Amino acid sequence: MAGSSGSRWWVIALAIAIGLIFFSKYLVIGAQAVLGVYFPDNNPLVSRPAVDKTIIPVPTEAIVVENVITEINTAANETIAPTQLIQPVEVNPTATQVPSITRHGGWVDEIVFTVVDQYDAVNKILAGDIDIYGYGLAASELPTIQSTGLNYATQNGLYYDLTFNPVGPTFPATGKFNPFSNPKIREAMNWLIDREYLNQEVFAGGSLPKFFPISVNYPDYNDLSGVVRRLEAEYAYDFDRASGIIYDEMVGMGAKWVNGQWNYKGEPVTLTFLIRNDGDGTRIPIGDYVSNQLEAIGFSIDRQYKPSSETSPLWRGGDPADGLWHIYTGAWSSTVISREADNLLFFYDPSGWADSPLWQAYQPTEEFHELSQKLASNEFNNLGERRVAFARALELAMQDSARIWLIDGKRFAPWEQDVEVGYDLAAGVEGSYIWPQTLRLTGEEGGTIQWGSPYVLVDPWNPVAGSSWPYDATIQHATAGNGTLPDPRTGLAWPLRIESATVTAEEGLPISKTLDWVDLEFSPVVRVPGDALVDWNADRQVFIMAAEKFPQGTTAKIKSVVVYPADLWETVTFHDGSPMDVADFIFYMIMQFDPGKPESAIYDEAFVPNMEYFLESFKGFRIVSEDPLTIEWYSDIYRVDAELNVATLWPTYTYGEAGWHTLAIATMAEANGELAFSYDKAYALGIEWTNLIGGSSLDILSGYLDQAANQKYIPYAPTLGKYITAAEAATRYANMRAFFNQHGHFWIGTGPYLLDGAYGNEGIADLRSYPGYADPSDRWSMFVDP
Repeated sequence: MAGSSGSRWWVIALAIAIGLIFFSKYLVIGAQAVLGVYFPDNNPLVSRPAVDKTIIPVPTEAIVVENVITEINTAANETIAPTQLIQPVEVNPTATQVPSITRHGGWVDEIVFTVVDQYDAVNKILAGDIDIYGYGLAASELPTIQSTGLNYATQNGLYYDLTFNPVGPTFPATGKFNPFSNPKIREAMNWLIDREYLNQEVFAGGSLPKFFPISVNYPDYNDLSGVVRRLEAEYAYDFDRASGIIYDEMVGMGAKWVNGQWNYKGEPVTLTFLIRNDGDGTRIPIGDYVSNQLEAIGFSIDRQYKPSSETSPLWRGGDPADGLWHIYTGAWSSTVISREADNLLFFYDPSGWADSPLWQAYQPTEEFHELSQKLASNEFNNLGERRVAFARALELAMQDSARIWLIDGKRFAPWEQDVEVGYDLAAGVEGSYIWPQTLRLTGEEGGTIQWGSPYVLVDPWNPVAGSSWPYDATIQHATAGNGTLPDPRTGLAWPLRIESATVTAEEGLPISKTLDWVDLEFSPVVRVPGDALVDWNADRQVFIMAAEKFPQGTTAKIKSVVVYPADLWETVTFHDGSPMDVADFIFYMIMQFDPGKPESAIYDEAFVPNMEYFLESFKGFRIVSEDPLTIEWYSDIYRVDAELNVATLWPTYTYGEAGWHTLAIATMAEANGELAFSYDKAYALGIEWTNLIGGSSLDILSGYLDQAANQKYIPYAPTLGKYITAAEAATRYANMRAFFNQHGHFWIGTGPYLLDGAYGNEGIADLRSYPGYADPSDRWSMFVDP
């Protein structure tokens, strides 16, 4: 969950399969918040951290896990504790209960999101202009929040970093010198920065110094406490050591020390520093401090204070070889408590964010690359192997230092006393998935809530590769359904739409379960049936069966079986009134492959690396029954928590939920070269980035809706023709047309709220409770009290 404040997942998502299963955490946020949003449903390939999102540690006051590990334990038979950092409350939202109310959908009738400056947030609440400010305020605001008696949530996170441009030694486009192309200089930056000084001076002592891409007090940090303490001591602030190493490396790269300043080929070495001047207000003092330190050792600094809207196109979207920046003040967050082994792959490896030019410039060592992939995929026989690999990967991360970590921070989200809302111990209110289920005026049904946010409707929305801003994700969470819902206290999954699940693991794998709703079994061999669907033929538009791809047969490390309720097709409807159908699930799986296949009409090279990596471990899926819907999933990637190995295939993509009919018209537009799901493809072709809620995309999509309705168009007909009739297609398109005529957009989900209006120019989004939502409004009320 920021960004550089602003998660996202198409990130490592596709790459590492099974959304929550493998990346239960990232709405990541970085410069805008950077990576876009991570939907915590256990969907297979969705999980790319999001653009400018942020990964948030658990509140230290809630931690009861003791740091008892001082050495790496290589015992093969060791068990592992679940991800929760506090004892779970005995609640059972899956139990059959007599509903206490008849209301369905959101508790309130309307939620209006508007842009509010963070420095005015408390005054706006006190004046009655807004009821809640979901985006957390800096620690310096806490005394004011407390003195006014407002309610608030502690968001332990928004971790901050310095992101370096690694291209060099000179930029091809400008010829300017780049010292950060040298890993030893990047590593030395760890000694140049006094993290505790930043904590005291910028965060009022309320945060934690951070050295690694794992969060302080998260499960992996505690598990590796002996290792992290040793490395924290090794890389503690040492100005003289940093200065000496940087001096030697600069001379070795051909730079000269002239009158106390670094020169290269007769010109001063000037570093362009992108310093965010928006967000929570902390990045200006961070940037100034780092600039002062660099100036003290002979560099000239061009301090460019810019909002995320101006920095993101440079550091995230631009080609680093253009040489338009050297350093960026980044920040990231996560949406749930999680294990973080996949962070190594995401933050340091080209496959971590395949469609970002910056990531493609990363050059980890072969050892670091291999360890990062193994950690992301859990390619270990026991926990001892994992610890050894993790410890070595952290050492290599410090040596690589494509970015250096500064602070695990805290933020505080305030709201009016007559409002109640559930929040996540990691992600607070804004980044949580529980807020749409719990937000209400205390003791009331209905009413309107005014929600303040630093930004509203930042980038184009489309579920496949749209906005990764956390501010947008907050609104999107309310409109989307999922197969499971992350526990805001533990990060483990609860069944939201599925009725039951069974995970079968290969004997010996270190997998355990905590919650009773999932069954965990072990088998000597997990065989993949020959009729499992394992790949996609984009030319013929049909799935490839296991018997064809693996003629000698194949096995998997885990098998997940989910069973949906018998009344799924009657109770769950999209906001346009269309009942959910098995075709929505099949279309979701098609989209995990088709954009990455060169033969596809919507081919996008940005999707290829993640798809290829995904295919290395994916072993197939089967629709065993359509009524009740029963899905099998086979993979060689697993999580140590059984609850996070449940693959639901719910059609919530990396950046939002969508039915097949919505994406059908979007793929028509992309196939004809008028729109593109990803920013990269849109920019490269000079066409519109697909936007389901505004801009010129709406006219284009509306035209293709007319065409689809006239043709009774069935997308990917060789496959989906088995699940969609012409009459069903006509009904879906008619429903979507009526929805568009009423609401003016194509953002259609199944969540407790529907997007009633999106006004990008004004920075306003209007949500309305969806009365057709499947669950009573009080189903998750047990999570209001943290």
